[in-house]
Amino acid sequence: MSGAHGYERVALIGLGLIASSMARAMRRAGMGAEIVGHARSEATREAAMRIGFVDRVTGTAADAVEGADLVVLATPVGAMGAVAAEIGPRLKPGATLTDVGSVKRAVIDAVGPHLPESVHFVPAHPLAGTEHSGPGAGFASLFDGRWCLIVPPDGDGGQAAADLAAFWRRLGAKTDVMDPDHHDLVLAVTSHAPHLIAYTMVGVADDLSRVTDGEVIEYSAAGFRDFTRIAASDPTMWRDVFLTNRDATLEILGRFTEELFALQRAIRTGDGDLLHDYFSRTRAIRRGILEAGQDIDAPDFGRAGGR
Repeated sequence: MSGAHGYERVALIGLGLIASSMARAMRRAGMGAEIVGHARSEATREAAMRIGFVDRVTGTAADAVEGADLVVLATPVGAMGAVAAEIGPRLKPGATLTDVGSVKRAVIDAVGPHLPESVHFVPAHPLAGTEHSGPGAGFASLFDGRWCLIVPPDGDGGQAAADLAAFWRRLGAKTDVMDPDHHDLVLAVTSHAPHLIAYTMVGVADDLSRVTDGEVIEYSAAGFRDFTRIAASDPTMWRDVFLTNRDATLEILGRFTEELFALQRAIRTGDGDLLHDYFSRTRAIRRGILEAGQDIDAPDFGRAGGR
């Protein structure tokens, strides 16, 4: 077997930021596995071959998974069920099927029924990304020091889950195991609701007729720039995230609305003590993120030239 933790052939279904970064990280780690790719778009397939992070591409997902020891679903989560139905009959007995989606319960429900019993299904979620997409957006260090959550449907996953976790660690990630429903709630707090809020704030600025487009662009402060960076993320991916993690996202948005009303009341009534105490508590979260090594303590978030 190869040095890729038993994976002699890895099939990447979807060739965007995450899959292309995985392939680059595999090369950096010296893994000898053959990397086969498939994307729905012919232009994307051609770009992947031109860039060279895959050994070959195929015209169908079913052809890509033929003989693969590890199959990675890196499509939008809303498409994973249909892809699983296509590739299920062609999956190699004993192979591991995983994904990199931001939602887990809906993926498990959509993918699981299409898989033969001989295939190990171990969902996963690397907590890494940028606002850029496409095969040219990937880079080998994307996962360095970031978490990849291993989310087996049965809560354990056995040796297949252990092997997948070891694989991700070789790509530079730290790993942990999480229950699917708990994963979806945690991600609603840390990722999904913040993205929706960012989309909303940028939309508000776009709709506010008293502020011109030029002023929004030229005078945007760091906070709004961060909103626009988040709101530039792939619209198809995020549409599917919100539709498939509906309950957890709505729960967190309800809590957010309650907090927002409390802050509105404090501002309206001039309650400076409440505002100061609230901001002190939230500031501590930022310190915790820095202490966990999930960001750097550089001025203006490390932007070159302070921009």
